[in-house]
Amino acid sequence: MTDKTIDLDQHRGMAAQKATDARRMMAEVEASEQALRRRQEELETQLIASPAENWHQAAEKARYLLNLFAAAPTGQDPRRQKLVAAVLADFKRLAGES
Repeated sequence: MTDKTIDLDQHRGMAAQKATDARRMMAEVEASEQALRRRQEELETQLIASPAENWHQAAEKARYLLNLFAAAPTGQDPRRQKLVAAVLADFKRLAGES
């Protein structure tokens, strides 16, 4: 037995290497998506846990929901995209963020 590792990818054909790379990338993407979903669930749990204490907090919750809507298929309509952008700009302007 030896302590030296063998890179098996070097012994495969180009097609097999590409297929292996694609499987690895897909697994990484799926893991990243799962982590993102968990973080979104944690955020939404916190947003639901207590009512907003001021208008700024309420606008932050609304901003989150608007961004979710804008990313959904129904939010892809150009008119709806403009409306979401206008509302987000209003929130920013009214909060004094310019």
